[in-house]
Amino acid sequence: MNRTDFRHSHRLRVRWAEVDMQKIVFNAHYLMYFDTAITDYWRALAMPYEESLHQLGGDLYVKKASIEFDASARMDDQIDVCLKCSRIGTSSMTFTGAIFRGEEHLIGSELIYVFADPATQTSRPVPAALREVLMAYEAGEPMVNVKTGTWAELGHDARRIRTDVFVEEQRIPKELEWDEADAGAVHAVAFNRFGNAVATGRLLDAGQGTAKIGRMAVHKVLRGSGIGEAVLRALAGAAHERGSREVSLHAQRTAQAFYAGLGFGVSGDPFDEAGIPHIEMKRALPLAN
Repeated sequence: MNRTDFRHSHRLRVRWAEVDMQKIVFNAHYLMYFDTAITDYWRALAMPYEESLHQLGGDLYVKKASIEFDASARMDDQIDVCLKCSRIGTSSMTFTGAIFRGEEHLIGSELIYVFADPATQTSRPVPAALREVLMAYEAGEPMVNVKTGTWAELGHDARRIRTDVFVEEQRIPKELEWDEADAGAVHAVAFNRFGNAVATGRLLDAGQGTAKIGRMAVHKVLRGSGIGEAVLRALAGAAHERGSREVSLHAQRTAQAFYAGLGFGVSGDPFDEAGIPHIEMKRALPLAN
């Protein structure tokens, strides 16, 4: 079994609490590693797990979990936990898993989940929508579709994401979140395969060849899965198409590394905005891939 057999990979480092006196991982922890990777797998589908399964009218329950041991992971090893959905039956789905240290195969696994009624835990057929998402992901298809448009076209979905992130999560006062600029801005909203909005942002003309990106918000459980980058690139592309030479944004300091990874540089000194530390960042257009 090779790493190239898998599209999905979750990287972690073995901690001291997970090893015995010989600094070899306790066998039971491998199931925990696969469970962690399954959580990351659902994030890669752009599916907030709880919301999505509720929408599908069911939940997933482990029916079988098997482990094959070829070699042991050790203290401080950096390992990759790989997964693929290898089979979808009438009411079950099988995930094949493998743990690698570099290119060395350590552990194999088979995990079988059953889709079931959450109240009675009786099995139900795997919904066609879920089946299609899993097959599309394993085929390498994109999990989100980013649409750009006006507030009249996308405002309903953008408002919901921004309310969840800025007003509810970050406790920004409503009167600071909503302004007249929304009406004239270009908005971008990322939709997952179920048609649910999972991220948003907006673009304003700042003059002198500069466009300003703002109100970047990603569903809480999907951050770090590439969706924010997709929204940002869509907005930067819109700015480039209308002739802007540069894009700027006010990054929350906790997101500074994210924007720096996309080539944005710091411009000026840190400042507070709505009670949250920010820094202005800029980069030239177009954004390179």
